[in-house]
Amino acid sequence: PNQHINHQEKNRNNKMNITSQSSQGRVVIEIEGRIDTTNYGEFENSVNKILEETPNEVILDCSNLSYISSSGLRIFLTIHKRMMGTGGKLTLKSMQPAIKEIFDISGFSSIFNISI
Repeated sequence: PNQHINHQEKNRNNKMNITSQSSQGRVVIEIEGRIDTTNYGEFENSVNKILEETPNEVILDCSNLSYISSSGLRIFLTIHKRMMGTGGKLTLKSMQPAIKEIFDISGFSSIFNISI
């Protein structure tokens, strides 16, 4: 069956907005704004709700992600481990140069599947 699930969460301070679309085991999560120490918990909760559906593929659309803290990086790593554990695939897409640089410096670029 063709299933479309839309999920949207807005941070109280409007620093972060998460939108997800799900179809046939594939979830695209769009992250807008910042993931930092004030909101990483909300980001983690939102993503965990989405992952409860055990998708085969998760795409994190980072085109509107303007900042990510070490707490945010840890959550990305947790998502990666969960997807690997279920045999799923995680792709990070459309990173801005400043975000890509953080992944390069931290060594995370070699861990994640990053597409342009």
